[in-house]
Amino acid sequence: MTTRRWKNQPLNRNNTQTAEATPTRAMQARMSNAYAQQSRESMEEKWILDHLPLVRHIVRKVVRNIGSRGDIDDLISAGTLGLVKAARSFDLSRGVEFKTYAYIRIRGAVIDELRGQSFVPSGVHREIRRIERTYRVLTAENGTPPTDEKLAEAVGISPERMYKVMEEGRRQNFLSIHGLSDEKPAMDALTPLDKAPKPDEQAERKETLENLADAIMALPKRDRHILLLYYERDLTMKETALVLGVTESRVSQLHASALFKLAVKLGRKR
Repeated sequence: MTTRRWKNQPLNRNNTQTAEATPTRAMQARMSNAYAQQSRESMEEKWILDHLPLVRHIVRKVVRNIGSRGDIDDLISAGTLGLVKAARSFDLSRGVEFKTYAYIRIRGAVIDELRGQSFVPSGVHREIRRIERTYRVLTAENGTPPTDEKLAEAVGISPERMYKVMEEGRRQNFLSIHGLSDEKPAMDALTPLDKAPKPDEQAERKETLENLADAIMALPKRDRHILLLYYERDLTMKETALVLGVTESRVSQLHASALFKLAVKLGRKR
């Protein structure tokens, strides 16, 4: 009778454990990666859902700021896409709040969409430049900025026409406080950075803030008040009108005038 020796041979437990451990560790790694991916996707979904109201807030703010006649739904769609991209690209290790990062990306997407819709007739360009040149000359001659009435008279147009040109310029991102310069919007200096700045960037940011503060302080009191109410207090045109005791259309005119003067002063410093 032949004995089956394998029944009596001891098992090599070390080999067995090693063979079992290898696929187990690989499986654990895959599960860990899958869990991390799922966790990230859940986090991104929560960021997007939690900040959808921010999209509408930014769109309303931009529309109020420039008096846009553009399609609001298109702006909201662009802002939402900006929010989704912000959630996908947000880096938790940078130590900045997602809301801060998302605000920058959403606003940028909305303004880009608005620029794509914008078209400025050449006549508006010429009138803006003429008003700007006259403003500089009168300021240099008198040592103080001219009143809106004096400026309109010197340009040779009615105050109503001048305000209309200024509002059109603002509407087309000429004088928007979010984009005084297409290359480097001045108000971006007030937005928290999403990463630690380099020394040269920090110095440039500081200089921009100082120039902006100086330019605002040099504005007439009424213009400073308008900008304070609208941008620092975050009041709407209607609320600002109630505070100042004027009509909403008048606030829109004064707002455009204040932004025009601020743009001229900042342009002089660049």
